[in-house]
Order: sequence, then C-alpha cells, then structure tokens
Amino acid sequence: MRESVTRQTGLPPAHGEDEHLSLALANSAVTLPGGHSVDLLTTPATANQWLAHHGLAPVDADMQEVCATRVRALREQVSSLFASRVGGLAPSPEAVTAINDAMTRVPTASLLQWDAGTEPCRRVPHPTTAIVDHALAALAADAADLITSPDAERLTSCGSTPCNRYLLRYGRRHWCSTRCGDRARAARAYARRSESPA
Repeated sequence: MRESVTRQTGLPPAHGEDEHLSLALANSAVTLPGGHSVDLLTTPATANQWLAHHGLAPVDADMQEVCATRVRALREQVSSLFASRVGGLAPSPEAVTAINDAMTRVPTASLLQWDAGTEPCRRVPHPTTAIVDHALAALAADAADLITSPDAERLTSCGSTPCNRYLLRYGRRHWCSTRCGDRARAARAYARRSESPA
C-alpha cells in the first residue's frame, strides 16, 4: 500500500505519519501541482484498503459507501482541526464535536435489543459498522492526542504551494517531501531572479 500511495501521489509519507495515523488520514487527499489531486478514500474499496493498510480494518471488511463517507467526513474534521492548530485559530465546534463523537461512539459491550414481538437479546452492531466505528475512534483519539501533545508545536502544513499535506516539522524542514522542498526552493530562486534588476 505504501508503494501504491507513493505511486498515486508521487510523494512519500509525510514526516510524522508513522507515529500519528491521523496525519496519514488528513494527508489521504492531496493537491498536486498542475491542479491535480489524489483522494485515497474515493470508494468503499479504496477506503477499506487504506484502513487495512493502517491496521484499522480487515482487508475483507466489505465496506459500503455509507462507511466510506464516514471515513471521509472524519478526515475533513481532522484536517480542519490541524489547520486551526497550525494557524493558531480557534477550531470549529463541529470539528471538536466530530472528534469527540467518534471517540465515544464505540460500544464497549454487546447491546440490548428488544423489539415488539421478539425476545430480548444482546447483539453487537453490524460487523462492518462496528469495524468502522473502532477505526474512526482510533483515528479521532490519535488526532486528539497529537493536538494536545508536545508534538503539536511541530505540527505544520507543507510550505510548498499547492500541497495541502500536514507533517511534524523537524529541524528547519517544513516540507512534506524532498519534491515539495525542491519546488519551494525553485520558486524562491525564480522570484529572486525576477525581482533583481536586469
């Protein structure tokens, strides 16, 4: 899968994705130069593949569109929180609510079901839904942990336009990849040449 992600985006994982799956989630939709974009969660199959690669779901979870939509929705809220943290802005209440909801949605026991005409029993929710609930809870908890940890001071967005990926800054590097760093340096050099008198 890692090779597939690099092949699809042309970019290796951003620094910090190995430690924080929420960074990988936020970076699963990337804007590339030339107006191109890649979304690794566009279909239930690709969302299932992404979750499986990160150890959050079995390969054969048989995910449906409703579950893939929930994964993409959490990605948007995590990205919103990261943007707020990087920009020093207050987060949207919807993003905070979405993270808290994802963390608390996972049932810790089989639930009581008792409808008119049936005997009471205890059952786990639909297996695929339960898998997605657990995956979203893990991703939301990771995002909350990252935002409240010392690593939050190193959280930044890629400094190369139009890239929209997040990373944990180390040293002076604030690009998600060598490719983005080269592009940013080339843009700065071009701007300097354009500004200097002939």
